[in-house]
Amino acid sequence: MIRFRRKIPFLRQNCSHLCVESLAKTAPSLTIDSTVKPLNSILPWAAAFALVCSSLAGWAQQSFYQQIRLHNVSMADVQPTWMTPLFQSDARLGQALRISVSNSTMAGNHVLEYGNGHGISMIIGRRIQVDLNPPSFFRNHSSSAPDGFGNASTQVKYRIVSGNAEHGNFAVSAVLYHAFAPRIHQNVLETSYYAPYINVGKGIGRFAIISSVGGFLPTGKINLQGRAVEWNTTAQFHTTAHTWFDIENETAFFHAGPFDGKTQSFITPAAYVSIRRKSWKPEHAYLVLAAGKQVAMTRFSLWNHNVVTEMRVTF
Repeated sequence: MIRFRRKIPFLRQNCSHLCVESLAKTAPSLTIDSTVKPLNSILPWAAAFALVCSSLAGWAQQSFYQQIRLHNVSMADVQPTWMTPLFQSDARLGQALRISVSNSTMAGNHVLEYGNGHGISMIIGRRIQVDLNPPSFFRNHSSSAPDGFGNASTQVKYRIVSGNAEHGNFAVSAVLYHAFAPRIHQNVLETSYYAPYINVGKGIGRFAIISSVGGFLPTGKINLQGRAVEWNTTAQFHTTAHTWFDIENETAFFHAGPFDGKTQSFITPAAYVSIRRKSWKPEHAYLVLAAGKQVAMTRFSLWNHNVVTEMRVTF
């Protein structure tokens, strides 16, 4: 996600589905470099894998499955229990598999994105979360923009400080997101990029406010891609034991590149339902079904009416 959505910069949080045809109308000078050094693609995944393996070395008393399923339980002692937003990066650590589909309007075309930039999130120790996100598949519904896969990405989140409901009900974390260089046109990127974030959140009874600020930082070709500062805020209400509602605001401020000086802002109302078996215990897995619609609030927007449906397996 340049990601034209959240949980990464201005070109969508979670790789963007902006097609070449639509970008050509806005910035005709942008071309796509279809090459990438294999080593640059392999190293971040190898580093993440090594980090996971190193955390398993000391597990001698319990099985792998027992250790994995207790990660979220152990976090309940040190952080709040609100719901992770659809787009915005959460201030807490969490462990889940996210299966997501988005359907939005781009330059008069409907673009379906299967995967939506999400994958699997794993908690390592007490302070680190690692995300591995496989490429999303884009169905462009356009004769000039063939269907295909987008970019793989990774994310590392570090819990700086937090407290559960009895100890402040808040969380502060730092995130470094990395998207690999594009091999095909689906994400309309010239190079790989990084997106650092600071996330904060505060719970007050059934309410929670979550906010993040960060940026889109390409590794090169700034004149063709530009940079962006992104500020996201979510207001959430825990309505019943199994339901949550929230409203997210995602705003990006563009600098340099083809969209220099422009601002893009969205409002996303969303709902969440958790499904648990009757004999459920905190160490057991459960499902979360979520849906929301992202609507542009500014005249300038690279997409609009983005309907997202998602299933999470929290384990």
